[in-house]
Amino acid sequence: MRNVARGIGNRFTARPWRIALLLVAALTMAGAGRNTGTSTAVVAGTKRQVTDPVISAPGATGLNLVINSASIAANGTITATYTVTDVSGLPLDITGAATTGVVAVTMVAAYIPNNGEQYTAYTTKVSSGTAGSFTNAGPDSGGTTTALGNGKYQYVFKTLAPTGFDATATHTIGAYAKRTLTAYGLPNELATTTFNFVPNGSPVTHVRDIVETAACNQCHDELSHHGGQRRQVALCIMCHQPQSHEETVGNTVDFKVMIHKLHFASQLPSVLAGGTYNLSGTNYSSIVFPASAQASDNGMTAGFRCTVCHSQTAGAAQATYYATHPSSAACGSCHDNINFSTGLNHPGGPQPDDTQCSNCHIPQGELPFDASVIGAHSVPEDLGPGSAFPSLGGVQITLNSVTNGVAGKAPTVNFTIQDGSGKALPYSQMGSLNFLMAGPTTDYGYTSFGASTPGYVTEATSASTVNCSTSSVCTYTFTHALPANAKGSYAISFYGSRLPETILPGDTTQQIVTETPMNNVIYFSADGSPVLSRRAVVQTSNCNNCHYSLELHNGQMKNTQTCIMCHNPSNTDAANRPTANVVAQRSLPAVGIDFNLLVHRIHDGGNLAALGASYTVIDSQGNSNDFTTTWYPGFDTSGNGNMLANCSMCHNSNTEQALPVGLNATTNGQAYINPTPAVTAACTGCHADATTSGHASVMTSANQGETCNVCHSSATVNGILPPFSVAVAHTLY
Repeated sequence: MRNVARGIGNRFTARPWRIALLLVAALTMAGAGRNTGTSTAVVAGTKRQVTDPVISAPGATGLNLVINSASIAANGTITATYTVTDVSGLPLDITGAATTGVVAVTMVAAYIPNNGEQYTAYTTKVSSGTAGSFTNAGPDSGGTTTALGNGKYQYVFKTLAPTGFDATATHTIGAYAKRTLTAYGLPNELATTTFNFVPNGSPVTHVRDIVETAACNQCHDELSHHGGQRRQVALCIMCHQPQSHEETVGNTVDFKVMIHKLHFASQLPSVLAGGTYNLSGTNYSSIVFPASAQASDNGMTAGFRCTVCHSQTAGAAQATYYATHPSSAACGSCHDNINFSTGLNHPGGPQPDDTQCSNCHIPQGELPFDASVIGAHSVPEDLGPGSAFPSLGGVQITLNSVTNGVAGKAPTVNFTIQDGSGKALPYSQMGSLNFLMAGPTTDYGYTSFGASTPGYVTEATSASTVNCSTSSVCTYTFTHALPANAKGSYAISFYGSRLPETILPGDTTQQIVTETPMNNVIYFSADGSPVLSRRAVVQTSNCNNCHYSLELHNGQMKNTQTCIMCHNPSNTDAANRPTANVVAQRSLPAVGIDFNLLVHRIHDGGNLAALGASYTVIDSQGNSNDFTTTWYPGFDTSGNGNMLANCSMCHNSNTEQALPVGLNATTNGQAYINPTPAVTAACTGCHADATTSGHASVMTSANQGETCNVCHSSATVNGILPPFSVAVAHTLY
């Protein structure tokens, strides 16, 4: 990455550095309890775990924390019993005397009033800051722990339940534990759990279970905060409720308010008006929810996909609560320009309390974009067949076959156009349809089709160039031919859109929507050899765990196997640089947009500045897309965001471990090394500092090329992974 301010040239070879090889062991496995119920937490480390080395002291690694029982005496004394075990289920000595590592267990006690919906904590702490002092929910301290034997312990809280506490209400004990193993050269282990009970012995019937941790972990990898020790929503909501505030500006940290604001931060009316959203001294105003609609016709985010978090399949007992219980706090967290007391910006006028909200805001009405909760959050692009409001016709294109796809010839592609229900859709209903061709599939990038586009060709169709039957089975013949010396397999894909459709025409909520089909890819052999698909390194479905529906370039690019045809090693933003709307960008070297560089840099954007790097891509409209504020949602084991170490969140079947040695180099005028060898390009997408590029250059020779596999291969030696292999270096749990 070229750093103009520091005067570093765009080629590493122009300045022959002497970099010492610094070898840093990267075994970063750490465990975490997971929420499998209200009273258990399973063994940590089930994802990408590297086998722990044998340690001399008794007690294997791992940590289980289970609350066995809880009670509150008439005088308010709160007591809980719990068990701690290792990964194999053997009991642990929390003092560390008989087994390895001290285990610190911390507890919180709270209750849900019978006529209430959220917790109130018995255990509190005072937090002071620039906004003043607040008595917030927090952990108990100073209680008494007694060993009961066989890994079982009793904890008597110092905090007492108040006189007259309701023994018929649901009470919850939350606990988080840390097993310190750093003295043994191992990462610490963490666990989280909760236990619900009613003090008078009645069964638990009144709970708060609206969002499941599993829904959070789709994007966050492992929900982890406050040093990594809070890993379950069930525990989070015990403290993050209306009782608690952060101390720097006084914002509430009530979960339903805080989480909505965090995920919608960049689109909050208050932020769009020039304000900020801050918590504990951190400005979160740049956060973009990755599952928001990405490609409305006007280019703006439209709608908010509530069920990404409020999952209807993750198992929450109150999964529909978001739609059945609207409130000024929950709704006003995103719609923060509404004053419910005065009625400002609220069509329903002043609302002194929440008792009337559900009269207008029913769960679901008859039409999209109405005042119902589901209707008001409708995303236009989602309103096709099978949706809550099937208002759109849908469009899908299937590539059937390729003929004349031989060296020196112009291929003909056979395809079918259908609507969302599978009925034939006439070509005349397509607003646009373009075909792409690239190859060979062994590696895209440096094949010339006689077009100006580097490494691929794209062609727009028209009614005069497409021939269709009455059942919309069509053919299109490329005007560009395969290279005369074409060998191996090539690929054809497409992108386009259906003619705009109007939802609710004539209504005040009328919307004009352009639907786009999923991009399929078809492979064919140019020389009669067996057809070879392009390697599938990234899985589109993995992208959609966070993005819901990958929709780029006006919503027309949805398949990573199509993306890589254009985002190939030879492609840059050179064609767009001269029209950059930021004048200073026009004179800078073109930046590479090869997929392995592009996606790593975009997702690691928030870490680039600390590495002395940046990544700004100029698009076809001249917009300067600076990704240095991109916030990647993955948490590390300490609870820090923007962590990309778990490659499997994006990569398909551990494909990151097969280093792309010998594949095409990436053209990137802003790199230290240009062109950048394939492995170096992939790794320096995230490891963007100068030292890493220096190391890569030292380990690359004119005769042998990149020698990364010597140290970073994931091939085992005598059953052991090399300590610097990708598999080890990117292991978290």
